[in-house]
Amino acid sequence: MEERTEKPLPEVASQDRLFGQTSVECGAVTSEQLAEATRIQSREGGGRKLGEIFLDLGWITSADLLRVLKAQRSTRDETAVVDMDGGATAAPPKPPATPAAGAPLALERYLRQAALDGASDLHFHAGSPMRVRIHGELQTTGKEAYSAAQMLELLGPVLSEAEMLKLRQAGEVDFIFDLPGIARFRGAAYRQQRGIDAVFRVIAQEPPTLESLGLPSDLARFTNYHQGLVLITGPAGCGKSSTMAALLDLINRERREHILTAEDPIEFVHSSKGCIVNQRQIGTHCPDYADMLRAALREDPDVIALGELRDPETIGLALTAAETGHLVLATMHTGGAIRTVNRLIGVFPPSEQEQVRVMVSESLRGVISQRLVARADGTGRVPALEILLVNHAVGNLIRDNKSYQLESALQLGAGEGMRTMQQSFQELIKNWVITREEATRQGAKVDTGTKRSDDRELD
Repeated sequence: MEERTEKPLPEVASQDRLFGQTSVECGAVTSEQLAEATRIQSREGGGRKLGEIFLDLGWITSADLLRVLKAQRSTRDETAVVDMDGGATAAPPKPPATPAAGAPLALERYLRQAALDGASDLHFHAGSPMRVRIHGELQTTGKEAYSAAQMLELLGPVLSEAEMLKLRQAGEVDFIFDLPGIARFRGAAYRQQRGIDAVFRVIAQEPPTLESLGLPSDLARFTNYHQGLVLITGPAGCGKSSTMAALLDLINRERREHILTAEDPIEFVHSSKGCIVNQRQIGTHCPDYADMLRAALREDPDVIALGELRDPETIGLALTAAETGHLVLATMHTGGAIRTVNRLIGVFPPSEQEQVRVMVSESLRGVISQRLVARADGTGRVPALEILLVNHAVGNLIRDNKSYQLESALQLGAGEGMRTMQQSFQELIKNWVITREEATRQGAKVDTGTKRSDDRELD
């Protein structure tokens, strides 16, 4: 052990020396801590950078790391380039246009371009070029690839110190980044095998409308209720939050009430128009959905919007709020209207399910289940909808534990505005909006006898 300690530092560590000296000069670590870190680095063969060792030992915070890097960049010799972890390498005659240079501006530029290109998501994957999701498909953009260390530098300006600390400790963090005049971005950063990855979801500056989302105008009926539970469901990325935002904006413009939302994080920002709108972020303004709902009942709300129903406690409180004279809008990750009803009841213990069935039959007003499907002309995606309205007959089926008969109720309720997902797919095919192949890929059973709008049978 003594012999190893006295060995000269390996080459990798000697390249790291400038970072260590700057850390001491900035007061981030002491000389003794630097010496200990270099000994650890030497014992491990020089594979880890000093910045990583400092962080792992808890001697510095992510904010300290960024401060040291900033000082290092401002004082380093022009003939060297220092990476995020403190390693120095010889620079070419002209500094290369690497993604790490001006990371904050680079990130803003990429996000701005993604929004202008109509992308829904932007992916930063350590060691690989960036990708954007346009019309549901990931496309490579540019040739730049961020190293694992550069990813931290890239995210530093958009994460608060608390968010960076959470990323370090928990390995993942959700956050919001705003580019005024362009868009808001819901970010998710997480640790994976190669380092840190990040995904940014593009969110419009203003809430959408039903028309802009390609949704039927008769969905506005769900905003006419003054009491009850309305659910928007579907898989991740199907536009649930956008649909709920459009319904909330309708209420905000047409009514004179108090809207209270709980989101994780806040996505669309609703200014108070006809209504007073208070938006609360889980983890920032309240601990969790359940605590927010308990408090909400004392805050005189008329409309409560929940980002997600995910556990028995939250579902039970939402049903209670719907029973006590509030309109509750919420999203769920379920694959259809019938599955949604079964999930609402099935999350509770068997001994409580009979009582919950009664609550659901009396409080549930409707379920909008949606998917986004690629258009036949390649210009984007269109929503396919399953709509369940809880009328007297549907309420009785739920109360009597006959959810297996809801499919028939959906089919027979077309005159009231109900539809099955299958009927929605058939209508989109008939009107040449989507192809048979796309409908089949989405799991629809296509009736080949159906004629399209020009009366030609499907191929």
